[in-house]
Amino acid sequence: MREESRRLKPLEQCKAHAAHIIPLHRAQSLTQDGSTAHIDLDGQIYTLRITRAGKLILTK
Repeated sequence: MREESRRLKPLEQCKAHAAHIIPLHRAQSLTQDGSTAHIDLDGQIYTLRITRAGKLILTK
């Protein structure tokens, strides 16, 4: 019985956090299949860049 309750904990945690789903955005969609995108946050413009190595860089 203890093993079963241990197995259920992650599922219970997922259900508890279901109301807090984080949106998923593909970087390629944000950059329209390019390598850069501008993101506006409260009037501040940030640049999102996908590097040749496939990493993301966000700069102000």
